[in-house]
Amino acid sequence: LVEGGLLHASIGSSDIRVNSVHHQGIDRLGPGLSTEAISPDDSLVEAFSARPCGAPVLAVQWHPEWNYAQRPEGQAFFGLVGDALRERAEA
Repeated sequence: LVEGGLLHASIGSSDIRVNSVHHQGIDRLGPGLSTEAISPDDSLVEAFSARPCGAPVLAVQWHPEWNYAQRPEGQAFFGLVGDALRERAEA
């Protein structure tokens, strides 16, 4: 996880294990997108974030719903989604 990123702050760790089963990946991000996680083996972007028009975006290249109860990275991801929804509801 990239230090200073949303996932890093939420999980409190720089290294996590995820179930990355995709056959495509993100080589580099476009303008306005921030890298959240990079795979150690092939340097693909595994997660990114942005705030286009003030709305929070967080995307991951793994399945945070798999083994949710036992996986802190999935809990952190959905916690951030919940925070964004509550922020939106209060606005």
